[in-house]
Amino acid sequence: MQNRRSFLMRALRGSSLIAAGPLVPGFLATSARAAVPGGDTILVVLELTGGNDGLNTVVPYADDLYHRARPTLRLSKEQVVRVDDEIGLNPGLRGLEKFLGNGQLAIVQGVGYPNPDRSHFDSMDVWQSADPKRQAGTGWLGRCLGDLRVEPGKVPGVHAGTEALPLALRGSAAGVPTIHPSKPFDLELAPQSPASPYGNTTRIVTRPSSAPSPGPRGDGQFASRRGLIEGLAEVAPDRDPLLQFVRRTSLQTYSAIGNLREIARADRPSTPSGFPTGRPSDQGLAENLGLVGRLIAAEFGTRIFYLSVAGFDTHAGQLQAHQELLRQVADAVSGFFAGLDRSGHARRVVLMTFSEFGRRVQENGSGGTDHGAASCQFVIGPAVAGGVIGRHPSLAPDRLDAGDLGHHTDFRRVYATLLDGWLGCDSRAVLGASFEPLPLLKRG
Repeated sequence: MQNRRSFLMRALRGSSLIAAGPLVPGFLATSARAAVPGGDTILVVLELTGGNDGLNTVVPYADDLYHRARPTLRLSKEQVVRVDDEIGLNPGLRGLEKFLGNGQLAIVQGVGYPNPDRSHFDSMDVWQSADPKRQAGTGWLGRCLGDLRVEPGKVPGVHAGTEALPLALRGSAAGVPTIHPSKPFDLELAPQSPASPYGNTTRIVTRPSSAPSPGPRGDGQFASRRGLIEGLAEVAPDRDPLLQFVRRTSLQTYSAIGNLREIARADRPSTPSGFPTGRPSDQGLAENLGLVGRLIAAEFGTRIFYLSVAGFDTHAGQLQAHQELLRQVADAVSGFFAGLDRSGHARRVVLMTFSEFGRRVQENGSGGTDHGAASCQFVIGPAVAGGVIGRHPSLAPDRLDAGDLGHHTDFRRVYATLLDGWLGCDSRAVLGASFEPLPLLKRG
């Protein structure tokens, strides 16, 4: 019996099907705390990749210093979506106007972190790890997944897109799948690179469009691996926590793949929720949000979804390109919540945006802006206490940080508020320190 168990363990360890590491006991201890089916709260995180220009996203249209700094990029009072007597939203964000009017859009101004880094990669690591010193090595969402209440057998976190799993979701013993709506789902059975600092993780990946899709019962490799897992389940004693984890995670993965195939298959009849797919030029954001919406409406059980949209590194020709990017975001988010409204799940969902940094105050000679520091964040949803949070950073030359907007709200305050108040996780344990909450959520 022991020899068979050892063989099965060796066979599975070489696959990216399971996660095995020092976090296993913690995962097993917390996974028993199940959420109420259909009643758990959900966080959707939307990364605006490239460094979104906060100054032309939340526009200080009444400030003369803004118009002087940006003679070709400035937006007038008549162009913006008015928020109050001092600021307005970029006209590309008109799709968010209804959230603004309904008090479901929180605008957090002057968001950043101490000693900002203007490198895309380094600053993105800071935001995704929630560690300005970049010593954590794991993601803030990954660290909370093990403490997240989920229904038995459900996947707590999902990454939607074609990119590699973001740092934000790494570091959890619970497997985090990467999914994409336009390709069939399958298991990644080959081992991951041994050089990976994050070890092996459960992965649900997509095959190239030219590759044959496995049938309903899976291909030979799929069936063979399932046989290994079932054999492991027969010989694993209840007292062995590692083997319990292998058994639970593996069988959960197979179940998740079957559900994903059914929810996302192209020929699936449309449902009353009818999540839009967006325009072909929308870089997949509306399509990815549509998949997330279908998973939520189908009560897939996931509590955290992570998506991204690229193109915000606007060094040249920014005015129209930036407005179009923001239109894509606003229209996709608006359609996403409209579908959630129709399916009756909107009140369970909060969406948060972020970008690795903002842009410089002064426009450059190419009709664009260069890497800056502080920016803005949006938090959206029926449970959000809408309004402006924090003052807009001063544009006075003596108040700038080497030509950049200074920050007065640490982004970890946003994270802490959503971890404690929305997901029910211990923000101090996740972030390594206590951060004062922000008034982002409605009471109750």
